[in-house]
Amino acid sequence: MDDFQMTFKRYEIKYLLDEKTYLELRKRLEGKMVVDQYGEKTVCNIYFDTPDSRLIRTSLEKPVYKEKLRLRSYGTPERNSTVFVELKKKYKGVVYKRREDMVLSEAEAYLYQGWKPGFSSQVLREIDWFLKYYGQITPAMYISYERIAMNEVKDSGLRVTFDTNILWRKEELNLKEGSWGNPILEPGQRLMEIKIAGAMPLWLGEILDKLYIYPVSFSKYGRAYQDQIKQEMKNRGGKNCA
Repeated sequence: MDDFQMTFKRYEIKYLLDEKTYLELRKRLEGKMVVDQYGEKTVCNIYFDTPDSRLIRTSLEKPVYKEKLRLRSYGTPERNSTVFVELKKKYKGVVYKRREDMVLSEAEAYLYQGWKPGFSSQVLREIDWFLKYYGQITPAMYISYERIAMNEVKDSGLRVTFDTNILWRKEELNLKEGSWGNPILEPGQRLMEIKIAGAMPLWLGEILDKLYIYPVSFSKYGRAYQDQIKQEMKNRGGKNCA
């Protein structure tokens, strides 16, 4: 995993696809895009927030600037597995992602208990500032999904991902507990993300138009948080007035 990119600056455009549209799109991408070297993988995340969910509540208001902190693994990790501490920021539609890799035990000591890692870096200094600024940051949500990632054949930097089986939970907020929880998507749905540094290629835009595929506003953590609130209201016997 040494070749994982550690810093990103790009646009991320999201779409929801049904199974029929997904299969037709995959046909039309043949010869233009290929599945990356990792194939299909399970992406597991712990999202961190304040006790009053300040970060996700702010994000759902769609401000010009927003940020989030998460701990990510590919597959269910063990104590000495490599994981990523990620700080993701979005400003005027541009996504900036910074991440640092460390073993799970060190990452948990850093984020759960406040112990400093045995090294320093610019990314860690940015994360330290984030933690200091927001004060009490704790694990808030587990989210996992199955991902297929594709890159353009001519290596332009264009990347397209397809996520299924997106699950969330509020208990057992530990990556070692594995992938299980409440589903976010409807059966047969896939979340597609187009990740690109600049303008979308003309050929891809034409394919999306022909298949009537249009952008949507979608946040996995945001949707999970909203589902959590609905679930809590239902458990209390309340009504959702949204």
